[in-house]
Amino acid sequence: MAGTFDRHRRLRSSAAMRNLVRENHVRVEDLIYPLFVVEGTNIKEEIPSMPGVYHFSLDRLKEEMEEIAALGIQSVLMFGVPEHKDYCGSEAYNDEAITQRAIRQIKADHPEMIVIADTCLCQYTDHGHCGVLQEGQVDNDETLKLLAAAAVSQAKAGADIIAPSNMMDGFVAAIRQGLDEAGFAHIPIMSYAVKYASSFYGPFREAAHSTPQSGDRKTYQMDPANAREGLREAASDVAEGADFLMVKPGLAFMDMVLRLRENFNLPLVVYNVSAEYSMVKAAAANGWIDEERIVMETLVGFKRAGADLIITYHAKDVAKWLRGE
Repeated sequence: MAGTFDRHRRLRSSAAMRNLVRENHVRVEDLIYPLFVVEGTNIKEEIPSMPGVYHFSLDRLKEEMEEIAALGIQSVLMFGVPEHKDYCGSEAYNDEAITQRAIRQIKADHPEMIVIADTCLCQYTDHGHCGVLQEGQVDNDETLKLLAAAAVSQAKAGADIIAPSNMMDGFVAAIRQGLDEAGFAHIPIMSYAVKYASSFYGPFREAAHSTPQSGDRKTYQMDPANAREGLREAASDVAEGADFLMVKPGLAFMDMVLRLRENFNLPLVVYNVSAEYSMVKAAAANGWIDEERIVMETLVGFKRAGADLIITYHAKDVAKWLRGE
């Protein structure tokens, strides 16, 4: 027999023992469920590349919200998909646009629900970029004015949190100033602080109708090869007044979740993005994986890395699994 060694297995001897010493847990309160709302009536259309995720018109959104609330999910992330798009994304800051109407409806029906408004221009512009174009390039500072206007419009509609995802320099400062001057100093900002120019967004672009019509987003979203740059991005957002920090996507960038956790004390959010969801769904549909175990293992991995909150398309399924359904 070998000499003295540690008996780590003592703490894994039974399910009860493992439950007793478990370090991280996924709770339904940690989950944020994304919603895609479109114009029209009687629309509930499944997004082909995202099985189980739908476009809803406002009249059909009601039944979805009833189910979400009944499952105990407390937060939703709102994406509006307008019919009208133009070069400057004017529907993003139109008080009567689809996003603002959806926010008002949800808050009227479910005042306790936390409604987080994605604040970007890509799903509202006819070119699919996250800002206005000047000679084929996104004009950073002109875009900031429109983002601030969109945030104020969303706050007026009742959004509880503004979540800018556009990766313009100075976006948190511009939105904070806009909100404060409009009387919304109490509305927090959840910054997509570390957002990579990732291939994991493919299915989302089908859902949000936001594929760039020219070029790509690499001049404003981060290079996936960079980590130290992410710390600089997050530090800027903290200095500008962010109330939450986010890492997007999650799985391939979990090191950034840990780095932000170690360097900042703000609530930390990770976005379990569309392709991460779709890959699991496709593999599960083919019987190659156990969907529930894969998803729960992924989410607890986010928590272990340091995430407080998880945006995930799996949220409804996870809420049911946590209840033993």
